[in-house]
Parts: sequence; structure tokens; C-alpha cells
Amino acid sequence: MENKILLHILDYFFIIFHTLWTLFNMVGWIWEKTRPLHLFTVSATALSWFVLGYFYGWGYCLCTDWHWQIRESLGKMPKSNSFIHFVIIENFGFKISPEIIDLTVLLTFIFLLLMSVILNLRDRKFR
Repeated sequence: MENKILLHILDYFFIIFHTLWTLFNMVGWIWEKTRPLHLFTVSATALSWFVLGYFYGWGYCLCTDWHWQIRESLGKMPKSNSFIHFVIIENFGFKISPEIIDLTVLLTFIFLLLMSVILNLRDRKFR
């Protein structure tokens, strides 16, 4: 029983943490004060997707993997391999193909990573 309570707490933790991480990856480059942290978070995301992804499958997300293990232990089988796709299905009920979501996420991520690198370099140059 206590184990189930902990699993439910962890499930909600991962939903909140992963959503905040994703939102910060989307907007953290905008403000000069958050750009160094943003560069760290998008770099960590890239490390997971592309370095760990080389071994576990491209786009592998350590956070999603842990979260899905928790949900499976709760008997809540994830309806998607992608956290973003999961959020769209669960919260908005949209039926969008996972491939379209994955491509959109990848292209958006590349833009965000480039913005972060360019703006962090520019900020360093002008200090």
C-alpha cells in the first residue's frame, strides 16, 4: 500500500517535473539571466536523445523511461513512447500521429538549441 502511494507521488512528480523541464527548454533562451541554465537543460536533453539514444533508440529520454516504469507499476500503461505525445493525448484528446509530433519536437528542439548556443556566445562576447 505504501509502495503504491509512493508510486502515485512519483507519477505526479514526473508529470510536473518533465512538463516544467520541457517548458523551460522552450522559453529559457529568451531571458539573458536564464540562458546559461537553458544551455545546460537543452544540452542534457540532447545528451539523452542522441548519446543515450544511440544505445537505446534515437530520441531516448531518461526521464520518460523512468516515468513509464512508474506508470507501468501502477497499471497505467502509457499510450505513447513520447512524453509530448502523451501530454497531448491525455490533456487535449487530440489524435495526432506520433511521427508528426516527433518531427515537430525535433525541429523545435534544433531551433531552441541553436538559439541557446548563439545567444550564450553573444552574451559572453559582450561581457
